[in-house]
Amino acid sequence: MKNAIAFHEHVVRWKLNVHFTGHISREKDGTYGYKITQDVRSVLEVSESTLYPVLRRLQKDECLEAYNMEYAGRNRKYYKLTDKGAAQLNLYRSEWEIYSSKITRMFEEGV
Repeated sequence: MKNAIAFHEHVVRWKLNVHFTGHISREKDGTYGYKITQDVRSVLEVSESTLYPVLRRLQKDECLEAYNMEYAGRNRKYYKLTDKGAAQLNLYRSEWEIYSSKITRMFEEGV
């Protein structure tokens, strides 16, 4: 049972990382936290309280850099993919291609 829980947690973390780095990579100069969370929530069902810790973790892991920029008289925190984050996103893409081709093959072969 512990292995199943650990695997599930790994998959959830992987999905969140993929979505966050993928959404942020679309914007050359980065994008602000609230927009990222809304973009991710449009694809995944996750609570708001889950989202900002993911941004902080990715920043701690040096996959994101953060900076503040003024908007309408207030500061917004923006996140931008680092070189390490871009490399990690490429790894996620490779992992996905391998995984999805195995699943596709499994369904096509009637397993």
